[in-house]
Amino acid sequence: MADDEWLAERFEESRGHLRGVAYRMLGSLSEADDAVQETWLRLSRSGASGVDNLRGWLTTVVARVSLDMLRSRKSRREESMTVDVPEPIASGTVGADPEREALLADSVGLALLVVLDTLEPAERLAFVLHDMFAVPFDEIASIVDRSPDAARQLASRARRRVQGGSPSPNADLRQQRDVVDAFLAALRNRDFDALVAVLDPDLVVRADAASARAGAPAEVQGASNWASQAIVLSQGAVAARPALVNGAVGVIVAPRGQLFRVLSFTLKDGKIASIDVIGDPERLRQLDLAVL
Repeated sequence: MADDEWLAERFEESRGHLRGVAYRMLGSLSEADDAVQETWLRLSRSGASGVDNLRGWLTTVVARVSLDMLRSRKSRREESMTVDVPEPIASGTVGADPEREALLADSVGLALLVVLDTLEPAERLAFVLHDMFAVPFDEIASIVDRSPDAARQLASRARRRVQGGSPSPNADLRQQRDVVDAFLAALRNRDFDALVAVLDPDLVVRADAASARAGAPAEVQGASNWASQAIVLSQGAVAARPALVNGAVGVIVAPRGQLFRVLSFTLKDGKIASIDVIGDPERLRQLDLAVL
């Protein structure tokens, strides 16, 4: 068998794994495919001579390519002031059919990837490679041009963000989650009475300049007053997911794969007393978002 045919076969055996690594790094199926294709081009140009562990070598290359893409994306964001979030999840199972790997993300999966998207590129790489794919810190260090200890710290910082600084939800967070789940269910069902039931009668809703609709006030007072407007515009609730926002249970809204709203709640006596609607890209980047 010719060397190029052997390389192609070995590469195809690792394609599912490489796509899984790239997807978790980039949160985009199309970009993950681009990273995998670039990895193949680099392999075909350099060959595998002197490579003892081809799968490990390919993992390193696709990670480097993804890291470069993340850094390029960060620069574009600073210019365009947009924030991207992940497309549906891709499986990293070895041998899986790449065309069948796209699965709809559940609320936890989407929330995790949104949190990963707030990390610095090097932090995201260290967390993904070590915590999701068990790549040693010695190898990660060479990719991010840091020492192994520094790579370990990158992963540790990312892990704290993902976990929200708490190993498990406490009773208060569980209560918040119940209220927020009821809030989302009422919006999705367009149930006015159920929505008002989870709102404090003196509810105050504030929207920043990026979130306020044209001609609409930046602040709305009164549960019934706001609920009647929210029910009319409740189609966006389909793309809403609960997540930790600065340590409390809130909501991220990401229709068509683009994060553009975060709802932060203040609760009083088991009801939502205030809602801050955040849409400004710079403010979104400053929020601590974490998986419940």
